[in-house]
Amino acid sequence: MKQQRAQAIAQLVAASMLWSSAGFLIKSIELSGMALGSARAGIAALVLLLYFRRRITLTRFHALGVLAFSANSLLFVLANKLTTAANAILLQFTAPVWVALFAHWFLKERVRRSDWVAIAVVTVGMVLFFLGDLEPGHIAGNVVALISGAAMAGFVIAAKLASGCDPVEYVIVGNCLNFLVGLPYLLTSVSSIDYHSGLSLLALGVFQLGIPYIFYTRAIPAVSSLEAILITILEPILNPVWVALITGEKPGVLTVMAGLLVVGTVILRGIYQARKPLSAAENAASEKVVL
Repeated sequence: MKQQRAQAIAQLVAASMLWSSAGFLIKSIELSGMALGSARAGIAALVLLLYFRRRITLTRFHALGVLAFSANSLLFVLANKLTTAANAILLQFTAPVWVALFAHWFLKERVRRSDWVAIAVVTVGMVLFFLGDLEPGHIAGNVVALISGAAMAGFVIAAKLASGCDPVEYVIVGNCLNFLVGLPYLLTSVSSIDYHSGLSLLALGVFQLGIPYIFYTRAIPAVSSLEAILITILEPILNPVWVALITGEKPGVLTVMAGLLVVGTVILRGIYQARKPLSAAENAASEKVVL
């Protein structure tokens, strides 16, 4: 049992580190966001289909989950093209707060006092993100990243509405959808994909999205919700670090302050909830779902 848990923790660490490569890989590829998102999704879908090999029966909840995942994943790529990698990943990481709000609105779940405090603090963090990047392009990217985080929360709500469905099915179909949506942009850009871009696209689809999601789904049953939160927090921390080291893009002071507020709030909220008895639904809401 201890060995299984140790393996699961190692898989979560590996998944988080692979996810964190998104920023510098996306910024190293000279393709439009739509073309890049299509290629990334198509490769990831192939990896997941080869590994999971299952027949998918679509339901109305699948439609909600697929659309939420599709929006989250594609908007995240677009955000990285429009704003800094730090803003894109950290604004997306506001998802747990959106989950609390959506669960209250759509599932009629009670919002705890700790949730309201987290919402207030993260809201301050979001304001700092926008104050730190007043360039028109960056503001648009920040908005897209914020919507991406809300879409991630929608994915969690869809998974809770259809508790009998495996969320991995949403991910597989969502990646297929993103591949098709961006395919016209990808086809017009094929001639501009050189050897370097091709390798980076392959790395994005296989190592940044496909394989880490396999690690994540295998590890989650063997770890606690708190461990899942604390370990996967490596992704938003490492993502801007790799980008700064590899591309030279460094976040500003307000971005760093905002990031500390958002990440710190998610960690403290996870620790607080782990110490109190939660229903299965509330527990699921506190976990990070990768996209």
